[in-house]
Amino acid sequence: MTEAAAVAPAPAAPAPIRRWTTRQVLSGFWRLLVAIKDALALLFLLLFFMLLFGALSGRPNPTAFVGTGALVLKLDGVISEQPAAVDPFASLMGNAPVREFRRADLVHALETAASDDRVKAVVLDLDRFMGGGQVALGDVAEAIGKVRAANKPVLAYATAYGDDAYQLASQASEIWTDRSGGVLIAGPGGSRLYYRGLIDRLGVTANIYRVGTFKSAIEPFLRNDQSPEAEEATRAYAAVLWEQWQAQVSRARPRAQLDQFIADPAAAMRANGNDLARAARSAGLIDRIGTRLDFDKRVATIAGTPDEARPWKYNRIALDAFVSANPMPSDGERIAVIPVVGEIVDGEGGPGSAAGDTIAAHIFDAIADEEVKAIVLRVDSPGGSVLASERIRSALMHAKTVRRLPIVVSMGSVAASGGYWIATPADRIIAEPDTITGSIGVFAVLPSFERALANIGVGADGIRTTPLSGQPDLLGGPNEAFDALAQASVEDIYARFTSIVASSRKMPVERVREIAEGRVWAGGTARQLGLVDAFGGLETAVAEAARLARIDPENTHVRYFEEGPDSFALFLQSLGGSPDEQEGAPPSGWLAQAAWMREARFAQVITDARRFAGTGGVQAACLECGDWMAPRFPTPEERAAGWRLLGL
Repeated sequence: MTEAAAVAPAPAAPAPIRRWTTRQVLSGFWRLLVAIKDALALLFLLLFFMLLFGALSGRPNPTAFVGTGALVLKLDGVISEQPAAVDPFASLMGNAPVREFRRADLVHALETAASDDRVKAVVLDLDRFMGGGQVALGDVAEAIGKVRAANKPVLAYATAYGDDAYQLASQASEIWTDRSGGVLIAGPGGSRLYYRGLIDRLGVTANIYRVGTFKSAIEPFLRNDQSPEAEEATRAYAAVLWEQWQAQVSRARPRAQLDQFIADPAAAMRANGNDLARAARSAGLIDRIGTRLDFDKRVATIAGTPDEARPWKYNRIALDAFVSANPMPSDGERIAVIPVVGEIVDGEGGPGSAAGDTIAAHIFDAIADEEVKAIVLRVDSPGGSVLASERIRSALMHAKTVRRLPIVVSMGSVAASGGYWIATPADRIIAEPDTITGSIGVFAVLPSFERALANIGVGADGIRTTPLSGQPDLLGGPNEAFDALAQASVEDIYARFTSIVASSRKMPVERVREIAEGRVWAGGTARQLGLVDAFGGLETAVAEAARLARIDPENTHVRYFEEGPDSFALFLQSLGGSPDEQEGAPPSGWLAQAAWMREARFAQVITDARRFAGTGGVQAACLECGDWMAPRFPTPEERAAGWRLLGL
């Protein structure tokens, strides 16, 4: 071994340890803060421009350009009296709620289109239409009829038509369906959920306090099926609604073999080679069978096309642009319209929620507006909180005593229980024959868990200094003193409810109690009983309010006092993609839509659970009446919660 090889290399010197001075640490920290500040400034600047753009794009624009062509009503969603607030972040995540179309906007757009020379035709795209309350549907159908009366074509298309979609389509001059589609009319009815078995399995006690033989809102907590009294009442008003539906459709399609087709659709299919579309055409329910491409080509022959090389591309007028370009009239004396839509709840809330404090605030705004000559309360609600209902009623009474403003109530599809409570100050109540109203009764429900605790070997005990110490005892169960107090309170509120109705309708209170008991009535029967003054829609109610205010109904305009849509939320919704791309987009085809509609029952599960938890206090609510309003579809979170609640 050589001397060079024997010498081992010297070990490398360790890297020097860098020592940060206090000044360097503070300098680095400062640079980090500056970077965060710059990033936040850029973020807030971006949000500012997004808000500005959203506000500008969400504001109605009377000068919006509207060309010549077909007015397209692509109703992918439901028709409601007042669209609910939109969750902006759900839209960004591609999970927007089902769109809600305002009934008044659709009616005004159609009535305007009837006399607008730019509108060559109206297209009803009902492929993903999920329905609405029958009164709202009747109003829109009547407006479609006005377009037909003006000798303008109305063409409807859907892969398949259910009851609500066909109620609108029947007014069209041409009804199209896909080769794999057809018409399937089910009529009113269906199952709702009853929880007695689940409650017993969980060991929960449902403590119920109520007045009203027909007050079936609490039956889901007491039974596993409907009572004979509830069935009797439901059959009575369902028969009226069904009769009204058939009458309207038969007037629009007098040659259609409607009764035979509805009575035995399977026989009609067998006679046409098991082809539902052909069966519907043979019965005269539809006019043409074809693809979407065939339909678009047909519309193009009427409305024209911007590109001859693409004959299926017809000239379109978007609904939103047409509504913006044709605002409601603003000349003449002012009539305030205040919508009360959805369940009546305590506190404040956005559009589509009948929050007592918010509705009352709008009434006071109308009172403070010296140009307002009368108030029309548009009610589409199954009721709810007694306290919130009384808050609204008191505000209306204030309008009558302070400014002597005439009050007219216009009932939509449903105005029951608390929805009728708030109607009592009215000088006149206007409803439709198929309005659901009445349900004059109250209840409260409170769960207790003594059986559930006993099942797992847990007891509940303590001291009492008075009969109401620790009451209501949700662990050991309410005692007799509390039960007596709660029942007396409910009976007192019921006595007040019937007394208010008796005073308002100028009836003996004994007569009111005969027709009360929580029973639900259709509008035609309610008028015979004296609960309603006249038939008509919102337009009739506005004219009646003008007459009571001693002004010319032809020289009036309507101003809505309500929570407006959030422009920023609408903007974020537009960033989430088209409705077809959203997770919550409704399906097409009758089978998929029927299943999807049934899944909406999970929204009912969550509502029932809240009511069972007793969080709403004493209720003047008609739980079953919600089935006759515009459907509300559950969010994914509510669907999951519904499955968990049912133990599935």
